[in-house]
Amino acid sequence: MVLIIAEAGVNHNGSDELALALVEAAAEAGADVVKFQTFRAQKIVTKAAQMASYQKINTGVEMTQFEMLSRLELSETAHKKIFRRCEELGIEFLSTAFDEDSLEFLVSEIGLKRLKLPSGEITNAPLVLAHAQTGLDIIVSTGMATLSDIESVLGVIAYGYLGHAGHSLGPPCKTAFREAYSSAEGRGLLEKKVTLLHCTTEYPAPMDEINLSVMKTLKRAFSLPVGYSDHTLGIEVPVAATALGACVIEKHFTLDKSMAGPDHRASLEPLELKNMVQSIRNVTRAIGRGVKTPTPSEIRNQKVARKSLVACRSIVKGERLSSENISILRPGTGMSPYDYWETLGKLAPRDFAEGEPIHV
Repeated sequence: MVLIIAEAGVNHNGSDELALALVEAAAEAGADVVKFQTFRAQKIVTKAAQMASYQKINTGVEMTQFEMLSRLELSETAHKKIFRRCEELGIEFLSTAFDEDSLEFLVSEIGLKRLKLPSGEITNAPLVLAHAQTGLDIIVSTGMATLSDIESVLGVIAYGYLGHAGHSLGPPCKTAFREAYSSAEGRGLLEKKVTLLHCTTEYPAPMDEINLSVMKTLKRAFSLPVGYSDHTLGIEVPVAATALGACVIEKHFTLDKSMAGPDHRASLEPLELKNMVQSIRNVTRAIGRGVKTPTPSEIRNQKVARKSLVACRSIVKGERLSSENISILRPGTGMSPYDYWETLGKLAPRDFAEGEPIHV
């Protein structure tokens, strides 16, 4: 079954009440997970850092990243309220940690069951290592990355997992990360605990830059489970990714696309999210097991849709069967058309009425 992550992100606009409403919308849509973002602006961006182009367009205002992110922080108290609401509604709570203090809070106080590493942090080796040292499963988004970048981050994760498992390791460094990635134990832990998400980091992402075929490339290159984090408009691409074998789908959603904020425009509204979830569930069921065999409904239809040997006019006992008195017609309740040539020339064992299946 595909794991569907409804990405609330920062679409709560800093409001606890809006965050709780997003949880309710995600649960109502049938998502498996609702995901937020946990950070302190002062720990992830300088006060002079400028907004990305898409952020300027989507917010319609000029401010620094620090100013924007400061308005989008959620307090620890808010996180706990959101987590409790998720428990009440039976949907998994997940949040992306953008700094080590936030990670510690999410793991130690909230008790996350898995972690999500965002595209922008996969070159942040110390933060990646802190994720892996928890021993938790990690979903890794790979937007903006090369295969080399991905191999590097997997080396850090393998090193962290090995340390968590009690292996004696040297100090963290590039060589140690490569050795961890190359080791059988490291590879085994990655295969057990890590999922890669293909992603195009733009909001909204243009269709001609999505390149869903990369999912197959990632699968071949790293032999890990692969999913897709979507930033396109609409639901077609995540549904297509499901058909291509994605085991995880992540998609931003909001209560209202017209709200002010950096991600609302590239998000789904609740009804769209529900339609996406239903479409993914349907596609998952339709993919099946890959075994070509008649289904139960097809077996019921075989006799109706297939043909058999029948008398095309009355035949008397002892008459020689030929193309003049037998034909191939529905229903398929008689002899198979494969027996046609062997039947020609035989003597009718009894009388047959017109339209009656031939049995010899």
